[in-house]
Amino acid sequence: MTERFFASDNASGVHPLMLDAIERANTGHAQAYGDDAWTAQAVAAIREAFDTEAEVLFTFNGTGANVVGLSAVTRPHQSVLCAESAHLWNSECGAPERFFGGKLIPVSDAYGKLTPAAIAPHLAQTRGVHHTQARVISITQPTEWGTLYTLDEIGELAAFAAQHDLLLHVDGARIANAAAALDVSFADLATRAGVDILSFGGTKNGLLAGEAVLIFDPALAGDAPYARKQAMQLASKMRFIAAQFAVYMEGELWRELASHANAMARRLADTLSGVEGLEFVCPVECNMLFPRLPRAALESLPAQFYFYTWDESQAIARWVTSFDTTEDDVDRFAAAVVDALK
Repeated sequence: MTERFFASDNASGVHPLMLDAIERANTGHAQAYGDDAWTAQAVAAIREAFDTEAEVLFTFNGTGANVVGLSAVTRPHQSVLCAESAHLWNSECGAPERFFGGKLIPVSDAYGKLTPAAIAPHLAQTRGVHHTQARVISITQPTEWGTLYTLDEIGELAAFAAQHDLLLHVDGARIANAAAALDVSFADLATRAGVDILSFGGTKNGLLAGEAVLIFDPALAGDAPYARKQAMQLASKMRFIAAQFAVYMEGELWRELASHANAMARRLADTLSGVEGLEFVCPVECNMLFPRLPRAALESLPAQFYFYTWDESQAIARWVTSFDTTEDDVDRFAAAVVDALK
């Protein structure tokens, strides 16, 4: 039987249309480093979807997108404030600090979400040159706990950032899932909400490989191409990343794929709701679920449904559904969970 992991949407396959796009781009020669028709088409499609003339820079992966976006707008004496649960803080091996040279400052969060009130104490008067100077607030949408910032919450953070002469960065590795769940456009969720820099994800939602950095204010973007080159994220054969994004944006394919992943998470949550011995510790708002269940049940679930134990001390797991998760996958996994709880 084929293994169907619930550990991460990174475990999923590649959508056939992405493979087709790569195959169609694999014709003849094209200028390297993004000077090709596929990249121009993808950039235009992204700008249209975000209703912006933003700088769009393709990268290989999400860590690379975060590194490039932050390196482009920070100096080594500055700091980036992020949630203590953020991928930026916990899962990037110090890459942001190595490349932009400054400091990440973790801020206490409520299931992944930051508020101006939580950030404000970190902006108290400092001892000048003895402290790093805050430059960026970074949030994750959806958060690492699968919770969503509403448009109003992002707008409030953007206004707070502007009030304190800070920039707002969004780690959007799963931003398609957020937009689909909130039933809004990318422009609503980023451009119109006041976001300054966005790491725009694709790999977790059907691409073979590919993310993008969007810098919405051209005045901030001057150093970005150099930051991308130094971070080793400049693809020589960029057409094969860009060709995927062109298809991804066409007809809002991204929304179709993300909506399906979200629906599979909702199906799993609804199926297991009320099952004795299991509780979801935070709302299921996109394609990530965080159940607490007995340790014995965690350990006895079949390996074919591999997933992560998110918090060992509290026996909280993380389950993630993908664009290619099927109803049968969900039903078989839910049945296995029920059996493990008996």
